[in-house]
Amino acid sequence: MFMSWFQEISMEQGLQDVIVGMEPTGHYWLNLAHFLKEKQVKYGVVNPLHVKKSKELDDNSPAKNDIKDAKVIAQLVKNGRYAVASLPKGIYAELREVMKIREHLTTDFCVVQARAHNWLDRYFPEFLKIGNSNLPFKC
Repeated sequence: MFMSWFQEISMEQGLQDVIVGMEPTGHYWLNLAHFLKEKQVKYGVVNPLHVKKSKELDDNSPAKNDIKDAKVIAQLVKNGRYAVASLPKGIYAELREVMKIREHLTTDFCVVQARAHNWLDRYFPEFLKIGNSNLPFKC
């Protein structure tokens, strides 16, 4: 349906080139990007921070809604302020995902360690000075 919709509009408007613009937040954009790549449709991703800043410049309001975001994304793409995302396949896609998960887990682990260290410092300040000083409180 999406392909038919934008192809119909481009024919009505007499447009030769179409670029589908999107904001790569979460994981939702990935399926669309893979679909567009498979169908050989140009697509571009815009930085979410740029969308936010551009939106604030347009109407001096950080308020967020889908219509406003779509307009800002379209404007950024029209002005050439987009990137073409690299979509690896196979083992390279798996490696990218594993590295992303590892990074999240490492960050989460450091947060938990810092909290534990904070609690120990507050309630049992002597804990780290007694006995075993080789506790894994290093990030």
